Amino acid sequence: MGEARGTQVEIEVTGIAHGGISVGRLDGRVVFVSDAIPGETVVAEITDDSKKSFWRADTVSVLQPSPHRRDHIWAEASVDRAPEDRAGGAEFGHIDSAHQRELKRQVLTESLQRMAGIESAVVVEALPGAEDGTGWRTRVRLHVADDGTVGPYAARSHRVIPVTSLPLAVAEAQVIAPLTEHFTGADHVDLVVPSVGNPFVLQGSADRTERPKAQKIVERVGDREFRLDVRGFWQVHRDAAQTLTTAVQNAIDENLFDPRAANLDLYGGVGLLAAAVGDRFGNHLRITTVESNSNATDHAAENLSEWVGANAITARVENYLRGLLKDGSAADRERLARATVVLDPPRSGAGKQVVDQLAELAPQQLVYVACDPVALSRDLALFADRGYELAGLRAFDLFPNTHHVEAVASLVRR
Repeated sequence: MGEARGTQVEIEVTGIAHGGISVGRLDGRVVFVSDAIPGETVVAEITDDSKKSFWRADTVSVLQPSPHRRDHIWAEASVDRAPEDRAGGAEFGHIDSAHQRELKRQVLTESLQRMAGIESAVVVEALPGAEDGTGWRTRVRLHVADDGTVGPYAARSHRVIPVTSLPLAVAEAQVIAPLTEHFTGADHVDLVVPSVGNPFVLQGSADRTERPKAQKIVERVGDREFRLDVRGFWQVHRDAAQTLTTAVQNAIDENLFDPRAANLDLYGGVGLLAAAVGDRFGNHLRITTVESNSNATDHAAENLSEWVGANAITARVENYLRGLLKDGSAADRERLARATVVLDPPRSGAGKQVVDQLAELAPQQLVYVACDPVALSRDLALFADRGYELAGLRAFDLFPNTHHVEAVASLVRR
């Protein structure tokens, strides 16, 4: 091991893997190749040969390009640059937009088949915006190098790359981006462009104990406004919040929905999806949103105040569910068995503990919002083993020019 690293080899790229890396073979060994497209022949430099089962490599030149290859939407991430000098965060920027969605579809459907035994004809739906997938990010984090210069990290690195453009960012963020300024002593700089009011440039400290006073912002989704901290979580794509609101509303089977049941919104943030349920089913809705971040929960309570039956609780989801299972009365359990549960877990997914807890509570239906196809597929397999079947699935290109894809799955109790 170690002898191949740094050498350049010719590789025929045959597939796409989870994480946006293309796959080829070299003398029978799997090689994961960045900045390539399935169907291409490339010259790649081996960057990691420490594993027996696979190597990693970076494309340095393209011998036979895919018909789906285009000039990279971000010059500072182009294959024309040395791999270590390519800006990260737009790993699909060299692929035309329609084919990006096809590759994401392949990763999602292959994960579903392999991990959950589910055959799906799902397609990845585009969001409104530029055809080339630029100009959508309302949140951008720039990192700060030791000398104070700012920029994105290089791909798979913590090395700051100075750039002159941010093509994925909305125009308002591009205007205020301090790309030529120095921030000595800072850890990062965040650009935040809310849908209501002025944008922000926020300097961040590496010292996590230093908590700046939280400024409040407003995000508007349709006719509804949500209040949150300027540094709080919100969907990054300008049209994502509306897209997910509509998708979750449509994913709920109204024939199985009981507004007076003990409905739940898990990993609920500031209440976006709980409000989506409320806006579809009316002000007599009962729903509890659960979120571990207390600032978000405070805002959720305010954002959901028009529903008398809405409640916002600060807790880890697994702890909250454990309490329901331990302390819930027979009447509580009956209301939970009639419930609809919306869950939007982090990238790692809900996981076995939460799936087991939900299956024991046995709600009528679940709507699972997922940002990782492998975690989703794993959890769908777990739910299937516990009596829930997939009733519907949609996927959305919430992150153009990256490998990320969002899915909304409906599950019903058999």
